Amino acid sequence: MTRPGRKRREAEAAPARAPRREESRRPEFRRDSKPAGDAVAGKNSVVEALRAKVPAKELLIAERTEVDEKIAESLRLAKNANLVVKEVPRAIIDGVTGTSTHQGIALVIKPFNYTDFDQMLAHATKSETEEKKVGLIIGMDGVTDPHNLGAIVRSAAAFGADGVAIPERRNASMTGSAWKASAGAAARMPIAQVTNLVRSIEDAKKAGFFVVGLAADGDEDLPKFSLAQESLYVIVGSEGKGLSRLAREKCDLILSIPMSSSVESLNASVATAIVMQTIAAQRAK
Repeated sequence: MTRPGRKRREAEAAPARAPRREESRRPEFRRDSKPAGDAVAGKNSVVEALRAKVPAKELLIAERTEVDEKIAESLRLAKNANLVVKEVPRAIIDGVTGTSTHQGIALVIKPFNYTDFDQMLAHATKSETEEKKVGLIIGMDGVTDPHNLGAIVRSAAAFGADGVAIPERRNASMTGSAWKASAGAAARMPIAQVTNLVRSIEDAKKAGFFVVGLAADGDEDLPKFSLAQESLYVIVGSEGKGLSRLAREKCDLILSIPMSSSVESLNASVATAIVMQTIAAQRAK
């Protein structure tokens, strides 16, 4: 039986709990529950994303994470961008990023603001003065690497495309990694997310576009491309399988890039950049 007052005397005799390490020097964070959305993880990736001004919602720091040079810069950039900074349990960042190798830091990205595909078609065929113009839209068919998607968006902006269309399924979307790979071009380039790629091809044809697919075994080689002066919807296939059967059947023309016999295929973003540069050069004539 515990004597009266014993617990009180034991509590008074117990030493005071030591303060958490570096707690007095730690920046002030807000604590919150698990957020939702895409995230960039790791010290270098977070700093690069903040430097590139990737649209973000909040910066997450795991509890008891040492504030080194990279994290200090992330905190400074987040503060300059008026981002919310939260200190959360490490398990929260595990769940948000899908990895445990995030080094205690993650940047939660805002959902991308996609353009309506019908609006993209309309803007691609009319100038600001409502005059008819020749349009160019790039479509994806199973491009699953977000870095390839970002690079294609960057090339599309560089060579004067009117927009990029990506399917909702079996294709990379505009995540933080894709945005970063676009080097800021995603902020200037209209990007549509379509429910069905084949239906978007049919809609483009109705709007007066010729649909051109890229494949190694094309009907026409790029140097002899005969449709550059027309409004074009260029479909880029996946890195491994190329164009899907349905998309290929819907194309008006399959275009190939002549290559050395020692090279089987080009990276999707590289092939797209070559084709867009050729189209831009022919149109400039």
